[in-house]
Amino acid sequence: MLTAETRRRDFPSLEGRTYLNSAAEGVPPLAVGEALQQYFRDKQLGMDGRKPHAAQWEAAKALTAEFYGLTAAEIGICSCSSEAYNLAAMALRLKPGDEVVVNDLDFPAGATPWLQPSCPAAPRLWRNREGALRVENLVPLLNAQTRLVTVSLVSFFNGFRVALPEVVAAVRKHSRALLAVDVTQALGRVPLDLAGADLIVSSTHKWILASHGGGLVGVPKEMAAEWTAPAGGWFNLEDAFGPNRFEKAVSKPGAASFTVGMPNYPAVYAIRAGLEYIRGVGVANIDAAARPLVLHCLAEVKKLPVDLLTPYEPDHVAGIFAFRHPKAEELHARLHAADVHVMSHAGRLRIAIHGYNTADDVEKFLKELKSALAAVG
Repeated sequence: MLTAETRRRDFPSLEGRTYLNSAAEGVPPLAVGEALQQYFRDKQLGMDGRKPHAAQWEAAKALTAEFYGLTAAEIGICSCSSEAYNLAAMALRLKPGDEVVVNDLDFPAGATPWLQPSCPAAPRLWRNREGALRVENLVPLLNAQTRLVTVSLVSFFNGFRVALPEVVAAVRKHSRALLAVDVTQALGRVPLDLAGADLIVSSTHKWILASHGGGLVGVPKEMAAEWTAPAGGWFNLEDAFGPNRFEKAVSKPGAASFTVGMPNYPAVYAIRAGLEYIRGVGVANIDAAARPLVLHCLAEVKKLPVDLLTPYEPDHVAGIFAFRHPKAEELHARLHAADVHVMSHAGRLRIAIHGYNTADDVEKFLKELKSALAAVG
């Protein structure tokens, strides 16, 4: 994706580091830092800063719409993916007898709103099979009572990428459910085709190289009535300051209902800059550069004495793979000491390869991992 010169220019903090942890925290280019500085300059204008804030807001929505395949009017921005899913749960107004399908490769944000004791719907668990979510295991969970199926396009846990067209077809054939898709681990890393998704959600501090504090929500206009969150606030309301404001509150329809208060403008500036940077490079170019590195690295790790958690199926691989080892924490410590940065959690090591990574990064990781495995026995 980058030449040595542009990598040093845009990502100076990567110099001398092997950073393979973008699935947890993306490293922003300097353009994102400049956007945050611009926010501060605009904020210093006081109330007059609201006009440039609004321009950044509209630009961030338009860019998100490009990536989602929607229009800017179908985009909302909230504080994080967890807030988005909690507002989505409010919008559904579930009743006893309803069912919601969650899965065991998903991040908690997308599943737990429907697992709370206060939720009247019954959860159904789509279980992975050897690290993969197979549509044939989803179909028996679908019926006339299914109100929602929620899934990540790419799993945070092991990087498995679902076959979204197959999921859409199964949900439409076997139920009348809505389909919510989390693209946090895909947006900015792989080309997206989200046709058939009724709700799209992403956080902003990972692959799009922006900041914390953002949740990007997409609601196709034909689904706006289904996804209108009945939340208090003001930015999300049709007439927050009108003469009847203390008699009733009416949410704006669809995605706009997910921004319940003053937007997090610092994050909005960063989102705009991050998405502009990604668009300037091109997601297809990022994937073309990084995908061979992922597949090579995964194939080499498959040969090592570790418990690979990611199926070696190229069609279902994006930017992440993961494995377990009894001494994972010691492996992680040794890798970190060698300035090789990966994620470690509960005995699992996760590797994430973005467009700013190089073949040298992969080779250093493999070398240091083999050395660490030999050292820990």
